[in-house]
Amino acid sequence: MQHIFRKIFHYIHPDTRSVAVDIAMYLAVITVLIQSVFSGAEASGYNWQWSRVPRYVFTITDGSFHMGPLLTGLCVTLEIACYSMVLAFAFGLISVLFRSSKSIVARSIALLYVELIRNTPLMLQVLIMYFVIAPVLEMERFLSAVLALALFEGAYIAEIFRAGINSVPKGQWEAAESVGLSRFHIYRLVVLPQAIRATLPPLTGQAVSLVKDSALVSVIAIYDLTMQGQAIISETYLTFEIWFIVALIYLLITVSLSFVVHFLEKKYSYEL
Repeated sequence: MQHIFRKIFHYIHPDTRSVAVDIAMYLAVITVLIQSVFSGAEASGYNWQWSRVPRYVFTITDGSFHMGPLLTGLCVTLEIACYSMVLAFAFGLISVLFRSSKSIVARSIALLYVELIRNTPLMLQVLIMYFVIAPVLEMERFLSAVLALALFEGAYIAEIFRAGINSVPKGQWEAAESVGLSRFHIYRLVVLPQAIRATLPPLTGQAVSLVKDSALVSVIAIYDLTMQGQAIISETYLTFEIWFIVALIYLLITVSLSFVVHFLEKKYSYEL
């Protein structure tokens, strides 16, 4: 059997082969996990009730499609992730510009931000944002969650941008200065276009991390996918069934984004 698989992979294109191997590994891990959970549940006498699950995903009545609590929670998760990613992109860009500034104050602020955020747990930051900062600024729960996630991811994006900027050859900086471009125009016209292009794959990877990290906003009672799952379980006691569906939804999102990362890495590998 192993000999047959080797022959199959030998004739597959290298790029397709790596994707096929990734898919095979995912399926193998998922199979082992599912088998372990089913074995444990059966050993404890758990009564599976899959027939009750679909209504919590979606329903179709009179030919109309209606989202269930889990799909509604998924929409909230994606909304939080999208808003947070845009803000994180802005925070990361501002931070890296401050970090490369000639002002010692700007550099100190950027360094403090990155070190403080990266060396404290995200859950702690979410709780501080909601219970300490949000009441002072009169922020809603949703906005405080978005801001906490954006600040957290922005610190990592700042380091990605910094690596991208440092990858631009020094000669291009000197050439831009020699033709009289201001520092603002050097960044806008010469440095940032190359840096952003080079950092697209790791930025997409950070988006994958953001989607997974967004599950922590359930601690402040935002009804995202995770919180909806918890609410359904507390009402129905369908513990394993609901967590399986929630995990599958997260897996579909992150695997899809992972393939985007793989595509971008191949597309821009000649520049990285």
